[in-house]
Amino acid sequence: MDLDLALVRAFAVTAETLHFGRAAERLGTSQQALSKRVARLEAVLAVRLFERRGGIRLTEAGERFLPVAREALAAGDRAVAAVTGAGTVVRIDTWGHLYAPMRTIAPAVQELGGVRLEPGPGRDWPSVAAALSRGDTDLGFGRVHPLPDGRAAGLAERLVRLEPVDAVVGASHPLAHADELRPADLRDSALWCPAELDRLDFLRRFADEFQITRRQDGPNLGLDHLVQHLRADASCFTLFPADAPLPDRAGLRSIPLVRPTPLYAWSLAWRGSHRRPWLDPLLRGFTELGRAARWLDYVPERDWLPGTDRAKLTDA
Repeated sequence: MDLDLALVRAFAVTAETLHFGRAAERLGTSQQALSKRVARLEAVLAVRLFERRGGIRLTEAGERFLPVAREALAAGDRAVAAVTGAGTVVRIDTWGHLYAPMRTIAPAVQELGGVRLEPGPGRDWPSVAAALSRGDTDLGFGRVHPLPDGRAAGLAERLVRLEPVDAVVGASHPLAHADELRPADLRDSALWCPAELDRLDFLRRFADEFQITRRQDGPNLGLDHLVQHLRADASCFTLFPADAPLPDRAGLRSIPLVRPTPLYAWSLAWRGSHRRPWLDPLLRGFTELGRAARWLDYVPERDWLPGTDRAKLTDA
């Protein structure tokens, strides 16, 4: 049986949107033409891929067909790239945007040669994990943490960087003139979380570990908003990677944290069943760069990592 990839693509996009109109719009065709392609594929396979009563949903056959359909489309894209010289486009969704993840990604992708990386914004790890599972993106990059209900089942990850974080305070904060601070010194301050705290696993674990009981959170309105809040509220501090750029340091102090130094764990994630040819060179790039820059240095007596991150060190 020969599969027409145009029909397979019509199925895959419809399966992702579960809406013929939106799928047709994404493919630049009419809803009628899209429906005919899906019906033709069902006729070729002699199975129903969608239930169409009260909206549409995948049948059991459709659920089984979707992952291999995506693999077939990816293979088709690679075949076209091989003869046209267009190269492969790899979609990578990042999160933890205030911490500037592209600082770590950019030097490692030089190992990819003809592969072109296409970054996209992910809201947080749960949303990127869902996109990876659906096949909507190829890679995720950010801090990976446990998810409930097995939502990360089938995904693989590699820890690639441990980054020290500083305490950032406004110039009027009582500790602003310190040369260094212990996390315990911050117990009388309020931890400012630049998004809803239930989305910021690292900050929540830090506050729990070091008994920071006063916590404030709000919507993620960007770095400028974070800076303005810290300048205006002398009781607040936040955590920020030591090497990450702040837009305007005037009126702020970045103070190293010691005894212990908290480390922020950056990981690369992908779908375990979808190990593409470009993945191993990319992982080698991270490994070589990490070795040269000592990105994975961790001394238990000196540093602090949440337990879920320490468990990844052996694999890394």
